[in-house]
Amino acid sequence: MHPRLQQDLDDFPRILDHTNQLAQTFLAGLKQRPVCPPEKEQQLKAGDGQLAEEGCGALAALESFWQRYATGLSGSAGPRYFGFVTGGSTPASLAADWLVSVTDQNSQLSHDTVAATIELATIEQLKSLLQLPGDFSGSFVSGATMANFVGLAIGRQWLGQQRGIDTAQLGVAALGPIQILSANAHSSSVKALSMLGIGRNALKTIATQADSEALDTTALERHLAATAGIPTMVLASAGTVNTVTFDNLPRLLALRERYPFWLHVDAAFGGIAACSPNHANLLEGWQQADSITVDAHKWLNVPYDSAIQFTRHLALQMQVFQNHSTYLEAPTLRPDNYLHLTPENSRRFRALPVWMALKAYGRNGIQEIVERNVMLARRLGEGLAASDGFRLLAPVNLNVVCFALSAIAGDKMTARDRFIECLNQHGVVRCTPTSYRGQPGVRAALVNWMTEEQDIILTLASMQQCRAQIG
Repeated sequence: MHPRLQQDLDDFPRILDHTNQLAQTFLAGLKQRPVCPPEKEQQLKAGDGQLAEEGCGALAALESFWQRYATGLSGSAGPRYFGFVTGGSTPASLAADWLVSVTDQNSQLSHDTVAATIELATIEQLKSLLQLPGDFSGSFVSGATMANFVGLAIGRQWLGQQRGIDTAQLGVAALGPIQILSANAHSSSVKALSMLGIGRNALKTIATQADSEALDTTALERHLAATAGIPTMVLASAGTVNTVTFDNLPRLLALRERYPFWLHVDAAFGGIAACSPNHANLLEGWQQADSITVDAHKWLNVPYDSAIQFTRHLALQMQVFQNHSTYLEAPTLRPDNYLHLTPENSRRFRALPVWMALKAYGRNGIQEIVERNVMLARRLGEGLAASDGFRLLAPVNLNVVCFALSAIAGDKMTARDRFIECLNQHGVVRCTPTSYRGQPGVRAALVNWMTEEQDIILTLASMQQCRAQIG
């Protein structure tokens, strides 16, 4: 064995102890850590771009990384990171994620690990949490992008099946033109269309309802009637990124009866609202969807990377993702034979952090996170609406606040960008820019398990100070 490897094998306990110390240092200062570190702290230090001929060992490498780059790490796991839709890591899910790396299981039905059994049990618990019926199967993937990819891939196979074509075997060209209909398709779904060979141009944007991001089902029906006979998938939004708007799923299901199409529901973070009696009505009808995307590293607050794809068409899923090899499990139709159900052959044990979080906090704990985040988002919206210099671009429907600067002289986009730059420099709260109905806006998405009332007070103070600074 190489001397450095032998040294680290002998020092394994010390290495883990030191890693634990660094982790505790990070977590102890998480609430005070800048949510957006200075740009200069995000750059590579001199000499770190070259591969060393002789390594320094794990302890020295750990210390070097921490001394040189700790200040470049964002406080994105903390309570005031409202950028994108970024959750944190609950203690139970973080502990589980450490064990995932320590045990290093390949989460397949290999008959030498419990990982696949735990994953199947986790899927069943999630179905209970989210009020999804028993005929759904599911599996863990890396994120909403891959969950959307899987759902659309199964949909592509279904479109072929309706015409007697095995798309997975013959290719998408055998199916001919496909249309994908949506009012607010997430960019990850558009990426999936490219990867699946369907093509971005297959996406046809349907009009939204007046003063809403929700799909206009009357406009959709007109389009379906005019394009009858074209293989069709409808992408429904269950929580748009700007305003957390939900498409009318019962109405879409009624249209599906008249114009058969594959219904995919992108519920990346909005789907978790189904665990709350206060908000479950927003997901009414998703129990009859063909495929669903739910992200775990958002509102379920587990570490990156983790998402779940659900479908009612397990056999079609296996037709798409089956893997043939003489040394691996044969394609047999069962919901835990993950080798044949996801794009990956080797898979990280992603289910364990979710399983551990559900075990630790139960239905009530997850529900409390959701309802607290929604309550605090509404408090933030009320505070901005009552402050000079801000206006809401849309009602606070759930856990995202979409707002703009008011009374701006000059270029509104430039002013918006200066405002966000000022927020980043303050380091108290992280928000992201957006555009809503042609107006430059700002998004604040609340999904972190630690966010509390005091964080809203600090956020409003920083926003008001930055608004005053830009004039």
